[in-house]
Amino acid sequence: MSRHARDDNVPLNADATSSRDLALEVENLRTVFHTEHEQIHAVDGISFNIRRGETVGLVGESGSGKSVTARSILGLIESPGEIDPASAIRFEGDNITEYTESEYESIRGDGIAMVFQDPLSTLNPVYTVGNQIKEALSLHQDLRGTAATERAIELLEEVGIPDAARRVTEYPHQFSGGMRQRAVIAMALACAPEVLICDEPTTALDVTIQAQIIDLLMDIQAERDLSILFITHDMGVIAEVADRVNVMYAGEIVESAPVEPLFAEPKHPYTRGLLRSIPSTQTSGDRLETIKGEVPTPNEPASSCRFAPRCPKSFEECSEVAPIPTAVGDDPDHDAACLLYPESMTTDEAVAHHRPADDGGEQ
Repeated sequence: MSRHARDDNVPLNADATSSRDLALEVENLRTVFHTEHEQIHAVDGISFNIRRGETVGLVGESGSGKSVTARSILGLIESPGEIDPASAIRFEGDNITEYTESEYESIRGDGIAMVFQDPLSTLNPVYTVGNQIKEALSLHQDLRGTAATERAIELLEEVGIPDAARRVTEYPHQFSGGMRQRAVIAMALACAPEVLICDEPTTALDVTIQAQIIDLLMDIQAERDLSILFITHDMGVIAEVADRVNVMYAGEIVESAPVEPLFAEPKHPYTRGLLRSIPSTQTSGDRLETIKGEVPTPNEPASSCRFAPRCPKSFEECSEVAPIPTAVGDDPDHDAACLLYPESMTTDEAVAHHRPADDGGEQ
């Protein structure tokens, strides 16, 4: 269901989401890193899901918590980091946050696979590309010898690498940047995963190769009915690939919507700032807009709007109340965590809507 295609008979709302077969569900995910002086709440209570055959975008500036989210899903958080026991990540009906390391190894690559930003850090320079693909085939599909070699060649052909029978014997340094990323995608697809996490897979590539990799991923998704979590800071790429989008800031999801409404009518001031900073959306001759300041380090649970210090719409209560996801506009699948909403309420009423119930609010 890439390129924004979907079944028009299935409305994008909460009821439809619960009735459809979900590939992955993330609920109240909290990932904390314990340092000597403080705790870093890198991912702070986010929830989203991915339907089968769908591409869900996770977008935000560097430091927003996108990659930590991906690593949390795959159980790759190591000390001093930990996932809060109250978090839930459901795959094939199981809460995989409760898995042991050996149980996680059984689904990494097989059920959920990942394509990282830098293929050089993924590929081992001392082994041939073919051997690295065959290792995955041996671990998860019990393929060895000639059968594994033939399958590795097929996978390289599937991702568009020419002369695959020769290339399977070459080392990563003998591949170009684009070819290395294709080889990494081949490794990720080797065991036919149901969910593919793409963590900035095109950032290190030039524009032409970037477009080729995106087209490749979309073609593979269509062939395999693959579910994709596409992580990037590039809103232009998100517009190209995603069906739905989650905008992340300082460990929280601040806006969630189908891709067309998000780009047509962004509701959160942070999303608007991201879209206004895209050169192609600026009127010729206009100065490119930027979001002043930097993403803060979330070193304590949210007790206010973390975007408030950078927000052009902030007011006093923004520094006192942590906003909750709230339905915005006419689309039931579009929400934003901002004190400006619901728009049908006065400012005081909206603030009360976001306040915790034990503090006199409506939550």
